[in-house]
Formats: sequence, structure tokens, C-alpha cells
Amino acid sequence: MKHTISVLVENKFGVLARVSGLFSARGFNIDSLAVGETEDPTVSRMTIVSEGDEKTLEQIKKQLNKLIDVIKVHDYVGKSFIEKELLLLKVNITPKTRKEIIEIVESSGGKIANAGSKMLTIEATGDEIQIEALIKLLKPFGIRELVRTGRIAIGTEQEITLGNNKEPKTKNLKPKKKE
Repeated sequence: MKHTISVLVENKFGVLARVSGLFSARGFNIDSLAVGETEDPTVSRMTIVSEGDEKTLEQIKKQLNKLIDVIKVHDYVGKSFIEKELLLLKVNITPKTRKEIIEIVESSGGKIANAGSKMLTIEATGDEIQIEALIKLLKPFGIRELVRTGRIAIGTEQEITLGNNKEPKTKNLKPKKKE
């Protein structure tokens, strides 16, 4: 089963390596990974898409929660959420195919980011199915280059909002002695 997991982490050096290491240590491939700051610049949201059995993914989530820099872990399986990714794609054009390609892009909700005499750069956002469909439609024209972001996701409910409730975890910290 495919899981989309949101991990709120403190925006610090090495956190990405520790989080991704938990997946690789258990033999799970990360299908998609996107990381970016949240509304609080000291906190980043990692959106991780991985496929695997429930038992192992539950163990990974428990291990993630134990990492000191992890604030919150949320698996969107069975939850309502919005998921998007960004596509930038360069496609070959000729005077004969230019109009057809532009119509395909616009009908797919994309836009032309750059236009040359022999190539168009396309920008599109959508879920995985929409992005795959656009790529399939443009493939016969000759795709020169393609790059995709990792998927990002946000719940439609208020369940993992950072808000003002951020409480970073601390480990082995002793209170300062009062002088």
C-alpha cells in the first residue's frame, strides 16, 4: 500500500539524512520526497511517499517520532488530503505541431513557461495521474527534458497544523542551575 507521510521537523542540518535513513535501513524505497519551510521558518515539512506493508511503516513512524528533531508525524492513509507536484518539461515543436501542443497543455491546466522556435518549456501542477497523463500526451512530440518535484500534501482537516503549538523535543537536557 502507498503511504503519503507528512513529517514536521526542526529546520536543522542532518535531519533529512536521519529521516531518509530510517526508510533505507528497513529496505523501503522513497518514491517521492519534498522538503520545505512551513509558516514557521524554524520548521520544515517533509512529504514522503513510500510503498510497503502496514507493520513496517508503523515501525518507521514510531522510529521517526523518536528522533529528536521530529515534531510530528502524520500518515495520510485513509484521510482526506490534497496532493500536488510540479512538472517542468521541454518538448520539441515544429510550426505544424506548435498549436496542437499548446492546446494539449492548456486543456491539461498547464502553461507555457518559455517558448522558442524549436522547443516549448511547459509548467504544470497536478496530482500524479494528471502529471502522468500530460507526459503521455506530449511524448509523441519528443520530450527533450523533464523534471518533477516530489509530491507535496496537506490535509483538508486541521489535524496537523503547526499553529502555535510547536513544542520541539529535547533530549538529555538538564535545567540550568539558578545562580
